[in-house]
Amino acid sequence: MMACADAAADDTGSNPYIIRFGENVFKNNKLLISAAAWAVLAMMGATGAALAQDAAAYPSRTIRYIVGYTPGGTADMLARAVGQKLTAAWGQQVIVDNRPGAGTNIGTELGAKAPPDGYTLFMPTVANAINPTLYPKLNYDMLKDFAYVTNFARVPGIVVVHPSLPAKNAKELIAIARANPNSLRHGSTGIGSPHHLAGEIFKTMAGVKMVHVPYKGATPAIADSIAGHIEVYFGAMVSTLPHARSGRLRAVGVTSLKRVDAAKDVPTLDEQGLKGFETGSWFGMAVPSGTPAAIIAKLHAESTRALQAPDLRDRMTAEGAEFVGDTPEQYTAYIRTELVKWGQAVRASGAKVE
Repeated sequence: MMACADAAADDTGSNPYIIRFGENVFKNNKLLISAAAWAVLAMMGATGAALAQDAAAYPSRTIRYIVGYTPGGTADMLARAVGQKLTAAWGQQVIVDNRPGAGTNIGTELGAKAPPDGYTLFMPTVANAINPTLYPKLNYDMLKDFAYVTNFARVPGIVVVHPSLPAKNAKELIAIARANPNSLRHGSTGIGSPHHLAGEIFKTMAGVKMVHVPYKGATPAIADSIAGHIEVYFGAMVSTLPHARSGRLRAVGVTSLKRVDAAKDVPTLDEQGLKGFETGSWFGMAVPSGTPAAIIAKLHAESTRALQAPDLRDRMTAEGAEFVGDTPEQYTAYIRTELVKWGQAVRASGAKVE
């Protein structure tokens, strides 16, 4: 084979139908391949066969599911609920690995740089559509470094206040805030989170001034809201609504354009005068780019099956979740549109993280 390549190389000066490609040569539409190239091709074939074998046996050990939030929030709850269903179906444990901090960037980077073997999963959320515009530099790319499996659910936001604040609805909250500039504190799950941006949009549309207090997740933010350390909280429906139902917090508005079945008595911000107000979150599953398609297909099939389980649906729907379960292609397209949408929102809000 080396002789063929050398002979072809000797003709390159006079034969216009010979094209060089590295050490290999195209001659009269035929590829004459060097011994080194044959070795590379053989190695690629062996790697492909190994990946196919791994995919067929998948999963054969414990799977890690990275969530960029503290335990107890919506992302954590959904990851654990789906993870339990996968564990039961496959007989291999799915462990939720909570890695909060830096607006989910710590957990996201871990997920992006994990081996593409299907044993590290990552939960993308709306924060991942916000951060590429919010942060000047990230050590990952949401489109290049991940392959998307499915979007589990969309969850609208909700605005709650501590019961000591005499506001029964958004209009009364706005009146109090206008009369007392910068006296009210509003919490969120972190700088640049959808709930932070919801608060900033609220303040802009309502013409009020409040002090933003960021937290590392829903659990500490809700705890401080219940304790009265902050008066207002913009949060996700699933993790917040139970506390409003119990009376520990008071719901004054939801951030979707239509009322939510789980909280039909809570009016939207749109119908309370903030026309067009709409924000919310979404939660899904992704794997590092390069994960075999057969493994992604297995994850998609079993995850969407898990979303149909009555116990999971009844619990999460009752708390405001709208289930999706789309295809990898649909989820990827959705991510692209969300990156554009939230990029515009961040730029309009003027929010920045140095």
